[in-house]
Amino acid sequence: MTSSPIASDISTPQSPRPNLAFRELRGQRSPGEFAAAVRRAAREIGERVSCDARYIGRVEAGEIRCPNYAYERVFLHMFPGRTLADLGFAPRSAVRGRGARPAAATADQQYPYDEESDVRRRAFMTGMTGSTATVAVAALAPFGVPTLPADLDRHPARAGINAVEEAIRRIRLLDDRHGADGLYRRASTPLRTAFELLDAGPGQREVTERLQAGAGELAISVGWLAHDSGRFDDARSHYAEALATARMAGDEALEAHAFCNTAFLARDAGRPREAVRAAQAATRVASHLGSPRLLSLLALREAGGWAGLGDQPSCERSLARAQALFARGASDADPEWMSFYGEAELEGLEAQCWSALGGWDRASLHARRAVALQDPHFTRNMALYTAELADDLARAGHPDESATEGLRALNLLQDVRSSRIEGMLATTARVLLPHRRASGVSAFLDTHAMSRRSA
Repeated sequence: MTSSPIASDISTPQSPRPNLAFRELRGQRSPGEFAAAVRRAAREIGERVSCDARYIGRVEAGEIRCPNYAYERVFLHMFPGRTLADLGFAPRSAVRGRGARPAAATADQQYPYDEESDVRRRAFMTGMTGSTATVAVAALAPFGVPTLPADLDRHPARAGINAVEEAIRRIRLLDDRHGADGLYRRASTPLRTAFELLDAGPGQREVTERLQAGAGELAISVGWLAHDSGRFDDARSHYAEALATARMAGDEALEAHAFCNTAFLARDAGRPREAVRAAQAATRVASHLGSPRLLSLLALREAGGWAGLGDQPSCERSLARAQALFARGASDADPEWMSFYGEAELEGLEAQCWSALGGWDRASLHARRAVALQDPHFTRNMALYTAELADDLARAGHPDESATEGLRALNLLQDVRSSRIEGMLATTARVLLPHRRASGVSAFLDTHAMSRRSA
């Protein structure tokens, strides 16, 4: 008897019964539009859900009989006065065969999970077989992959797929909140296991395609953890692995994502011409995927490469294209992994371009906008934009303002571990050193020095 994971919610192996009540609540909105409304509602209450059109379709089809705790809070916030039953869901106890259990203490106190983790933390090692799928579930457990009794999913390969897909979501969530440094050390085993599961050859085409996409996306997620923690060679290897997987599978969406991250890495690694080429390759692949927001992000990746080359006219053309594409709005075709890309990220990436071009005042303007627009729930990005602002202000000749923002960034780093952000603040400290006599600058430099000693 093996234990089996669930993805975001509790599903059923029986023939699903459509959730007509939930479908009625959606009204005339498309599944993509409704998913966007769910994400907005989640931000209003400080939750983080990766809701997309596919998830809404699964709910309406009856595949998800009861949402997880995070989605439950969001739905009840969206429709006050209603119960889960009013929304067409089954009681949690009826689906699980037991009452909901209180959250247990996590084994990894450095990265605590929320109430939703009561399921994910449940021990499931008893009675496991040696199958690759079971090993995949076990290997992915450190990232909060949920588990339930085996009768919820009797297909071992599909169990492994669910584990891989949930691990991707959890890595992104934890990275948003805590940064990459503490996560990367735990990521290599789950990634290796995902590819072993793919090599096991599950047979069914649908299962194989999901595994290929999941393994590729997991490689990108792990690559990003390496990237953000300063391990550029490791990141390059993981992105290349994702790109090879995408091309073997003929998965253009995965290929565009791999090229997108490769362009970002090349820029950060001091290879701006490669950044331009990778961004342009991603744009060619993504041009018919139907997502203006994706094309907007890729234009920003290209702009970053041009900025690194000192080509301001080409950079400005790419920035204008990015802004125009962003203005077209969200689409059902927007990839789930792009949930971070909003106005704040647009402003933050433009600030980085002007920094690379030496336009410190313009960089400061866009970085300040990024800080103002950023949802505080994305702690890592808030720390990033604040650190960018501090550095831009220091170089623009505003040491007191820079020190103020630098102190804010250091405060945010109490909950975030990112070598990239720490490196930015170290550079800012060096720029501000000649202004040490100013009281605000002195306070920042002293606090920064203390943080380095305690790290």
